[in-house]
Amino acid sequence: MLELADILEARERVRETSRQTPLEHSHTYSAMTGAEIHLKLENFQRTGAFKIRGATNRIATLSEEQKDAGVVTASAGNHAQGVALAATRSGVDSKIVMPEYAPISKVKATKSYGAEVVLAGRDYNEAAERAHEIEREEGRTYVHAFDDEYVMAGQGTIGLEIIEDCPDVETVVVPIGGGGLISGIATAIKEQKPDTRVIGVQADGASSAAPSLEKGERVSIDAVDTIADGIATRSIGEQTFPHIQEYVDEIVTVSDPEIAVALVYLLERSKTLVEGAGAVPLAAVLFETFDYDEDEVIVPALCGGNIDLNTLTNVIVRGLVETGRYLKIKTVLKDRPGALEDLLDIFTAHRANIYAIHHDRTSREVEMSDTEVEIELEMRGPDHVDAFLADLRDAGYEVDVLA
Repeated sequence: MLELADILEARERVRETSRQTPLEHSHTYSAMTGAEIHLKLENFQRTGAFKIRGATNRIATLSEEQKDAGVVTASAGNHAQGVALAATRSGVDSKIVMPEYAPISKVKATKSYGAEVVLAGRDYNEAAERAHEIEREEGRTYVHAFDDEYVMAGQGTIGLEIIEDCPDVETVVVPIGGGGLISGIATAIKEQKPDTRVIGVQADGASSAAPSLEKGERVSIDAVDTIADGIATRSIGEQTFPHIQEYVDEIVTVSDPEIAVALVYLLERSKTLVEGAGAVPLAAVLFETFDYDEDEVIVPALCGGNIDLNTLTNVIVRGLVETGRYLKIKTVLKDRPGALEDLLDIFTAHRANIYAIHHDRTSREVEMSDTEVEIELEMRGPDHVDAFLADLRDAGYEVDVLA
């Protein structure tokens, strides 16, 4: 089992490569939740995520023979970048297997840090199979993304920083993919402050940790489906599982819409960009997926900020939909002059700002004397949306909400 001493040793090894990231009190989320929220901004880490810590610690412990042979790993993106940079800084050749659908930005970044990238498999698990084949074929050392005590110890340095910067912390909220991050942080926290809670969070579409704890053995799910690609693994690790059993107080899940809302809040209110996995801990707090007290000191660990721009666009739109800020509707008008103006009078009365309007007179779903209209709108929140839709329907319009 990993111990505090291992994490303290890791801190010395990673000190020159990783950064001590900020921990900032948030008045916004404290006011929204009633707790005292301090954000651990690991999205400001070198390579944009916490993975550089574990990768650096693992590569620093390789023998000279292992360094000469090079390393290989599998990753959805963040671990890939961490291994690439850590290996390059140590003069070690690296080969990284990434899923075929890994975000383009993460693939490009990994290459820029000096690694050779191989695209293989639909997800992390299939990419890992190919990486292990390369390990056997080329004699490279496999640097596991999470199931390695040196990697776990490197990630645990975040826990040391949280306690130093927020000594009165009562609850730390950490995302879980394979479990390396939470194993390291929980060990660092619990071996110094046993009464501090550690809450683990997974995405609904990649939740294996809670059923594993309930069953008392590791559970693997058949497939993963979540915008939080950084924690999209089918199971937690063999070595991480005992640490989760020992040190993690509770595991909860959040939905993709909840993740999107947290990400949008961070962008708009905190001017902070995180990826899906990075928004998961704050989503768990905002949507009260676990119980906490008034004024409780809570630290959500925002683990990374490497998000693909196409994904970001989709997530922002979904977050605006979920918060009642964006509305897309479809209705049918008579195909005659003045029909659209009558409809828009209701828009004006509600001060609903129009992004776009699309007329379709050729739709087979409407009569030849009618026209189908799709309209995208900027709204001011759920109450505004409800009142607006109610007035449209009271005026006789049949409205379909598309988004």
